[in-house]
Amino acid sequence: MSNEVKYSTALENVDWQQMKSTLAADCFDNGRTPRQLRESFENSYATAIAYADERIIGTARVLSDGVCNAYIVDVWTLTTYRRRGIASTMIKMLFAKLEGEHVYLFTDDAIEFYEQLGFKPQPIGLGKVVGQWLQGESSHGVR
Repeated sequence: MSNEVKYSTALENVDWQQMKSTLAADCFDNGRTPRQLRESFENSYATAIAYADERIIGTARVLSDGVCNAYIVDVWTLTTYRRRGIASTMIKMLFAKLEGEHVYLFTDDAIEFYEQLGFKPQPIGLGKVVGQWLQGESSHGVR
């Protein structure tokens, strides 16, 4: 296992199948196909991906209006690489693009980790899936 972690905001050379397989093997798969992962990341305001030995070991992305509201999602670090500052680095990379914005995230674990990054608990969050989960039309009009 390499100690050197490299970070990228570029998506051109991401192996989406590898990302899907790694997420599934690490119990962080929410059902998206490799194509849906690609579309999710490409449609994001900013992304950060961590690599070790050219293998994806971490992800984070943010949805934003570019003015005042942003939502951080898909923060993940491969289990064997946790507690090395990888997620913190990726989130700070995203913060660098969000000056002046209210940044929100939803999680039911790692609360202390996010508090160390300056997040404050905000009770009451609501959610709704419109239609059937992951069955909507993609941004390209293809199911």
